[in-house]
Amino acid sequence: MTVINEADVRLFSCKCKEIFEQIRRDIVGQQDVIENTVIAMIAGGNVLLEGVPGIGKTRLVRSLGRVFALPFSRIQFTPDLMPADVTGTNVLQKDAQGNAAYRFEPGPIFSNIVLADEINRATPKTQSALLEAMQEYAVTVAGESHRLEQPFFVLATQNPIEQEGTYALPEAQLDRFMFKLNMGYPTVSEMKEIVLMTQKTMDEVAEGVVDGAQLLRMRETAKDIPVMDDIVTYTMHLVASTQPGSEAAGEATQRYIRLGASPRAAQALITAAKVRAMVLGRYNVAYEDIDALAYPVLRHRVKLNYETLAARITPDQVIGELLKDAKHPRKKGRP
Repeated sequence: MTVINEADVRLFSCKCKEIFEQIRRDIVGQQDVIENTVIAMIAGGNVLLEGVPGIGKTRLVRSLGRVFALPFSRIQFTPDLMPADVTGTNVLQKDAQGNAAYRFEPGPIFSNIVLADEINRATPKTQSALLEAMQEYAVTVAGESHRLEQPFFVLATQNPIEQEGTYALPEAQLDRFMFKLNMGYPTVSEMKEIVLMTQKTMDEVAEGVVDGAQLLRMRETAKDIPVMDDIVTYTMHLVASTQPGSEAAGEATQRYIRLGASPRAAQALITAAKVRAMVLGRYNVAYEDIDALAYPVLRHRVKLNYETLAARITPDQVIGELLKDAKHPRKKGRP
């Protein structure tokens, strides 16, 4: 059994507290979104932020770039953006002797934190340029693979799909995001605070707290957090319950879901739950960690059927039903 280093745990908790304090200097409200984004970054996952324009999605990502003190690049996705504008391309150059040779010119994807701003405004062909980078941490151009430096994150923002001039993300790319987070409107009091804050300056003022090496150490520390076998089994049962035809599928699955989540969702739940436990000051994963993270992990992986969409039932409502069903075996003494 792995022994947890208490000094590393204390450092982890201290750094997380500083991270949240600095982000709150730039962002008003959105507490769950901030916490889950930080959890995903520490866990090594990519994040998709969805919300209407003007609620702070891009500002949050820029603030994270400052807090994590990592090289940061922004790609503004537009309908005419080409894949080479993201990954880079080979450029023909001549040396001092006049000999011509191709040299790879890296694109903006070669950074530790990549903001894919309004990702659903680019065509699927350009969106797919991120697939290899998000999963394999590499980019292949003209048959040659180029590695991306760790840590590496894609933090993408998108406007709701129903707005004009947008392209739905391919299912394969959606699955590469550990979390999908929905940013809602601020309250009246939060809106007042936002307006007063931005009257002073529109710039982010958060300061760096964690560098790349520290972030990787925090990730390794989180990996040592134990997970009881009962909780692992419960998590697998929850993910399997999203799959129509599975023995774990219940009435809600058959009624609402057309396509369920893959094993990648189960991996994301366990990995992120370890980080969440440490953020909350616990040395072990609890059922509440799995239940809380089920929404950001599953909402973009569960595909609803036509009748459910027509009835305007949301993925979060369906996930809530699945969690209610998943709790019954635990009440009977099983995970």
